[in-house]
Amino acid sequence: MSSNPGPLPEPYHTTPRTSLYLSDALTVLRGLPTGSVDAVIADPPYSSGGTTSAERTTKSTRSKYVSTSAQHALPDFEGDRRDQRGFAFWSTLWLTECFRLTKPGGVCLVFTDWRQLPSTSDALQAAGWVWRGQVVWHKPNPRTYPGRFTNHAEYALWGSHGPMGHGAGRPCLPGLYTVTPPHHTERVHITQKPLKLLRDLVQIVPPGAMVLDPFMGSGTAGVAAVLEGRRFVGVELAEHFAQVAATRIGEAERESGDVDGGAA
Repeated sequence: MSSNPGPLPEPYHTTPRTSLYLSDALTVLRGLPTGSVDAVIADPPYSSGGTTSAERTTKSTRSKYVSTSAQHALPDFEGDRRDQRGFAFWSTLWLTECFRLTKPGGVCLVFTDWRQLPSTSDALQAAGWVWRGQVVWHKPNPRTYPGRFTNHAEYALWGSHGPMGHGAGRPCLPGLYTVTPPHHTERVHITQKPLKLLRDLVQIVPPGAMVLDPFMGSGTAGVAAVLEGRRFVGVELAEHFAQVAATRIGEAERESGDVDGGAA
């Protein structure tokens, strides 16, 4: 039996296949019905981008994540200044809500970088998920620093809500994807993930499944879900990015021939 443990804000944008919310993630997650999604694909603020606490918590997101040679001036985003313990505790909170929302056998993928990988894996398991491993996103054109190893990967830690079943008739997906990040002329968010990568990752659930992104930013996960025949629920704190996401997802619905949103 599905239940709503808290009030749910009115959607910012909705079609028969998508619902977008302009609000804090925890506020919306607490209001969504139990067992209402098949997969969580989340790209939360990493609160990373530095080797010291001061660098992680005081620098702007642009100075942390954008190369000085980048030819764009995209706006900063909120929620990226938690210290290590605060990040781990906050991650446990929202991952616990996502666990409740996900059907038994469903999956969760959480993007992270090398600095926050230990905290993210701890939070994933503390929230109740069965940790299944990590998907590696290899970026072929990383920043380089003489005399050091190159950090040219981010990760999507993944787990399941209990046993996953045998998956008969479903493909085995690769655990390593080499995909170039969006070019500055295509980018609408500082930490925007490549659409190709997200279109590959949504294959973890079958067509028609419901995908949740609690930190949708510019809506790339929603675009991928729509183009691949899945449904989507997204949450975004900043109105600027919620509008960008609504526009991009609407364009994806028209591209897929689903002008009115299609059947849920």
